[in-house]
Amino acid sequence: MFLNEADFPAVTALSEVWTDIRAELLALSARYFISWPEKSIYDGNWTVFPLYKFGVMDEEHAALCPKTIAAIERVPGLLTAGFSSLAPGTYIGPHFGYTKEVLRAHLSLLPSDDSAIRVGPETRGWTPGGVMVFDDTTEHEAWNRGKDTRVVLLLDFKRDPAAEVRYPEHVYAY
Repeated sequence: MFLNEADFPAVTALSEVWTDIRAELLALSARYFISWPEKSIYDGNWTVFPLYKFGVMDEEHAALCPKTIAAIERVPGLLTAGFSSLAPGTYIGPHFGYTKEVLRAHLSLLPSDDSAIRVGPETRGWTPGGVMVFDDTTEHEAWNRGKDTRVVLLLDFKRDPAAEVRYPEHVYAY
């Protein structure tokens, strides 16, 4: 289910600097993007530029995006962050996140017409600089049927910043 973004001020504050974040995204070489590792859940070209993975910063990538890093490090309980890119024709099938202890947020950087995400019974599209927060343990799927690549800054953060989060063991292999 989608949550009220206003309940997460550090996440919604990303909208204030979204053009700076987008500028860093646009300066990146495509060679830095890797395929999303869970290949069984999608068809097409879903790539990511990781910045944080399970609370650990990717130092090389972070050096290329200092304004993005400064902005996301204000999010309490940040665990995972990166640019998530869906090429035209990409479909991410229905799936569930791994733990209720984590929420997911998208900051829209490069939306595409006819692209959207469904979380539970609700479907939303992305708007430039817009933020959405959702519980990814609710069944969700996403698609890009448009002509342009859709890119968001994807964040996973703890519901309770002080809590310890445990993922299933196989997830750490990604």
